[in-house]
Amino acid sequence: MEQVIDIQHLNKSFGTHEVLKDINFSVNKGEVVSIIGSSGSGKSTLLRCINLLEKPSGGQIIYNGENILDDLHDIPAYRRKLGMVFQQFNLFNNHNVLNNCVVGQIKVLNRSKDEAEKIAMKYLKIVGMDKYINAKPKQLSGGQKQRVAIARALSMEPDVMLFDEPTSALDPEMVGEVLKVMKELAESGLTMLIVTHEMEFAKEVSDRVVFMDKGVIAEEGSPEQIFNNPKQDRTREFLKRTLKQS
Repeated sequence: MEQVIDIQHLNKSFGTHEVLKDINFSVNKGEVVSIIGSSGSGKSTLLRCINLLEKPSGGQIIYNGENILDDLHDIPAYRRKLGMVFQQFNLFNNHNVLNNCVVGQIKVLNRSKDEAEKIAMKYLKIVGMDKYINAKPKQLSGGQKQRVAIARALSMEPDVMLFDEPTSALDPEMVGEVLKVMKELAESGLTMLIVTHEMEFAKEVSDRVVFMDKGVIAEEGSPEQIFNNPKQDRTREFLKRTLKQS
């Protein structure tokens, strides 16, 4: 299998507080990997280290065979290869839906306006938002905003899509529409790394599930193994707690 990202001995500290401790795992091309764990376990920090929104304190991030933490590496070029979908949508409020998906393509990828619009329309259609191209974010529901945010990230045609709790800011009735889009993307063969608290979704769409606890990877395996036959007590404990709430 072709590895896209390989994380080796990754650490991250904020002052004296060590948030990530010796993290090792990889993501293969076309694979869907879900990261689960309780709040404060380091899941979002790991995602932010992978796309360098946070600078790791140590270790390596190997992307297509090169350590991108080397001083010589072209960070903006690497970032362009990663699509990121945040909890809070992060749309440009002064732009309409279409422009939200076009601006980055023109500025970062130097695409022409025509080409950028054509690509944006393709992905807005995929997420079911092509009828809303003239709407401003404030006119949209949370679920619609998040679908636009997904289309915007896809419009950059990244190698890997990173999702950081993409449904946690949504009202319960809107969660389904976003998960449906993500499920379709997973089935299309897109490489996806998803931090999520939606256990049923993680079970259904993931090729692999990583369980984090207190800054370490406590366990990883197939959804079948993690959900039905976890090896670690703390995985069992977490699942018992989480599945009881849902």
